[in-house]
Amino acid sequence: MKRLRSAQASRMPCRFALTALWLVGCGALAPVHAESPTASQTAREWFQDARFGMFIHWGVYSVPARGEWVMEHEHIPVSEYEKFAPQFNPTQFSARDIVSLAKRAGMKYITITSKHHDGFAMWATRQSRWNIVDATPYKQDPLKALSAEARRQGIKLFFYHSLLDWHGTDYWPLGRTGHFAGRPPGGDFDRYLDYMDAQLTELLTQYGPVGGIWFDGMWDKPDADWKIERSYALIHRLQPAALIGNNHHRAPLPGEDFQMFEQDLPGENSAGFNKAGVSGLPLETCETINHSWGYTRDDKDFKSVPQLIHMLVRAAGANANFLLNVGPTAEGRVQPEFVERLEAMGDWLETHGETIYGTRAGPISPRSWGVTTAKGERIYVHILDWQEPYLVLPPLTGVKAAWAFDTHRKVELTPMKSAMLLAVPAAAPDVIDRIVVLER
Repeated sequence: MKRLRSAQASRMPCRFALTALWLVGCGALAPVHAESPTASQTAREWFQDARFGMFIHWGVYSVPARGEWVMEHEHIPVSEYEKFAPQFNPTQFSARDIVSLAKRAGMKYITITSKHHDGFAMWATRQSRWNIVDATPYKQDPLKALSAEARRQGIKLFFYHSLLDWHGTDYWPLGRTGHFAGRPPGGDFDRYLDYMDAQLTELLTQYGPVGGIWFDGMWDKPDADWKIERSYALIHRLQPAALIGNNHHRAPLPGEDFQMFEQDLPGENSAGFNKAGVSGLPLETCETINHSWGYTRDDKDFKSVPQLIHMLVRAAGANANFLLNVGPTAEGRVQPEFVERLEAMGDWLETHGETIYGTRAGPISPRSWGVTTAKGERIYVHILDWQEPYLVLPPLTGVKAAWAFDTHRKVELTPMKSAMLLAVPAAAPDVIDRIVVLER
């Protein structure tokens, strides 16, 4: 991820080379299947219905514990940054605990960093020794464990994958970042792209069904020839139901299946990253619980449970999923402050999930007071910030009844000349979201 407001080594026994139709290597791969529009459409619909996912930023940068951009921001050269790897031994990591936490939070999918901008692979890649199995004392593959556990518990697994690489010598010429890594000049960008596709092939052939690939980093060299259509075709050939999104901050490119918005709702740009318009693809907004993506020891400014639930509700009202981040420690544990908040969100969703899961944006566009979601013949009016006894709504046709979601008591709804007057239900001070159901 971008910072919040505030050489490839030689382990390549199986060198992959791209052909026009297939990726050929020394090992046997699954047979090629043409992309199925039905599989893609079904996956997109599932994604929109899911509405809530867990983002995991985890890597060797959790050792210094100053965020995933520490290498760039502190001008740490590769030779010094590599010294963090022998200190990375996450013996407290438990795939079962993390997937179970996502389930308790009401999350339907997990997106984890397979490779961030520092180029460090969180799986047993055969393309480079700069990975968690070869470069650390841990010697285990957490993505393998996580993929198995996610399947067991019915959670879909997505891989975040950075196109940018501050470590690889073939990532050349440099873009906007990476100028303090101390790498020798020169390199072969086409060879780097082959390396990238070979790593993607590993992730898509050795880790079971993958929900999708969440790309980041193209903004580092926006004018480069990324041959991205080749990578997209590769992904859709290997796993036709895998969704592709790219955090390039542009309008979606051909081959992409969803559009993401970093730290903003669709159509907003408070973070300065999201200048593209809102497409007709499934949408997703990603956020943090504190101010950090990767584990940052000194960041104790945690959002409250009501704040996080409001973000989830507002995302659904904007027709978007909510991808909420945790950054595990170097030991592999999720911070207790994160656990507490996620479990509280899960408790709320256990009662109110009907108004979020499987919904689409309602007929009333997002307002300062709240949003609407809709499913079937029901419109859910989420009143998040409104102190007055009445709320003026735009005219809606065919509404036969109105009732408070929590109490099932009838709510007064009075048609006016060019509006509808809703009597806002009284609520206790600790109610996070007053929901009125409009039945058609």
